[in-house]
Amino acid sequence: MIAAAALAFASCDMLDKEPLSEMSPESYFKTEQDLQLFSNTFYNNLLPKSPYGYQSDHYVKQTMSDELHGGSYRIVPNSGSGWSWGDLRKMNTLLGYIDNCEDEKAVTEYTALTKFFRAFFYYEKVKRFGDVPWIDKELGSADEALWNPRDNREVVMQHMLEDINYAIENLPAPTTQFRVNKYTALALKAQFCLFEGTFRKYHAGESTLKTLPADAKDYRFYLKEAADAAKQIMDSGKYSLYSTGKPEQDYRDMFVLEDSDSNKEFILSIKCDYGLAIFHNGTAYGLLPSQGRIGATRKFIDSYLMKDGSRFTDKAGWESMEFAAQVADRDPRLAQSFRTPGYTRIDGTDILAPDLSSSCTGYQTIKWVMSCKANGGDSDRVDRSTSDLPVYRLGEILLIYAEAKAELGELTQEDLNNSINLLRKRVGMPSLTLGVTADPYLTNPSYGYTNPKLLADPNLAIILEIRRERAIELAQEGNNRWYDIVRWREGKSVDQPFYGLYFPGPGEYDINGDGKLDYCLYEGDVKPDSKATSVLKIGSEILLSNGTSGYVEPHKGETHTFNENRDYYYPIPSDERSLNPNLTQNDGWDDGLDF
Repeated sequence: MIAAAALAFASCDMLDKEPLSEMSPESYFKTEQDLQLFSNTFYNNLLPKSPYGYQSDHYVKQTMSDELHGGSYRIVPNSGSGWSWGDLRKMNTLLGYIDNCEDEKAVTEYTALTKFFRAFFYYEKVKRFGDVPWIDKELGSADEALWNPRDNREVVMQHMLEDINYAIENLPAPTTQFRVNKYTALALKAQFCLFEGTFRKYHAGESTLKTLPADAKDYRFYLKEAADAAKQIMDSGKYSLYSTGKPEQDYRDMFVLEDSDSNKEFILSIKCDYGLAIFHNGTAYGLLPSQGRIGATRKFIDSYLMKDGSRFTDKAGWESMEFAAQVADRDPRLAQSFRTPGYTRIDGTDILAPDLSSSCTGYQTIKWVMSCKANGGDSDRVDRSTSDLPVYRLGEILLIYAEAKAELGELTQEDLNNSINLLRKRVGMPSLTLGVTADPYLTNPSYGYTNPKLLADPNLAIILEIRRERAIELAQEGNNRWYDIVRWREGKSVDQPFYGLYFPGPGEYDINGDGKLDYCLYEGDVKPDSKATSVLKIGSEILLSNGTSGYVEPHKGETHTFNENRDYYYPIPSDERSLNPNLTQNDGWDDGLDF
């Protein structure tokens, strides 16, 4: 019988019976097939199953997440909350018995694969909790390591680098985008080194880094590692941005490809297939009220540049522009990510206006929304999207490279041309140049970045533009935005207003200019006779920021605040600390335990 890896971390999945507990490890792990079958669970358990759905200052739902509410909405849980270690147990078990296999090539490859996933696993833990125990071997029930304290993040990061460097050296070259290869490992390395480098830069001297030893690597070390890893992918010639020469649709189309095998942008993706019942809910998020009515905030929409590269927020009266004027002639990715005038479903003919019943702000997402003929055109199946889900794609790698170089103060125009400007070229946007000036919109306390370390950076202007590009290019992909806020120490972004569409007052509105009335807003108790698709009473059915006029404000009267002294980390569950008193709690979290 193989013991659970860490009873002190007694999350329920640590104690679940797996097939492993019913076999003799000495008789298993004998063949490459054994290693493959055992490691396949890592793909299923660790990789994301949904393209997005997370909330941040850029996306909110009808019900705000506890993270956005902040304050007393966030408490120390008894268990769970991401403090689970069952997958690590499986990885260390495989590594402990992998030499049972006599196929040396298979041993090397699956050791590398497992170390890739172990680095992936720990990256998620460090982002969430900061310091965590590093465990790299199978533990028995009497092993003293079960009661180890949390290792500081430098120890964990250096072990992650050891794991990922081994994976890079020993994983095979790519044969399919659906299996981990050496470039997948380089992508993960670039990702977690960028996170760590910027976290250490912007949190320097604060309690979030108080446990770092004196000899810890500085932020520049990690940023250089991130840039180097990204550059290896860029220079490999293995990957290229998805483009068919149609800048008005290529960005959108990339996220609805059902058979993306030939898409050279995806470094690792999850294969979805309706017949095999492997699907996600990306289309449903954009169409169905039952998915939480997710919508972008006006702050985010206003950050998109004009199509000619100028700033929308330099235009006179931008703050009170109604929808059609607000979104006209903008970065083409805006119309490929959200419903804008003239929008139709892929393969559809009906012009669709933004629907407040499905989007609480009115900025309704279309990224990931598949053809209306997908899955046989069955409208009951919109919650079963079968487009392949990218885990890593070249677009993100280009952004990582540019950001790391800019944060180091080493960015050149050639670097921009080989990264950001390739993304802009795909959608027909003008190139970004180093001579850009800092955009006051992006440093305004009401909708911009406020960290003093950023504002004092001599490279402020170009860093701001790269952050803009990152937010737009990676919109609705995973939990990127939340953890960008964390690593940049920009928690105050959560305190900024969550606004939507602008309405100057009661009346009828054809918001997308197709000649059909979309909304009728009224005051009082008498509902007007209107041909508008939606007739909404101001103050109850629709909330506006100025009472009878202003921005749609779905969370009017609700608090949303970020505690700078607490919320950059999640709390350690109290049950885990009771089991292992050597686990310290993160600052600011009160779990009632006095040790």
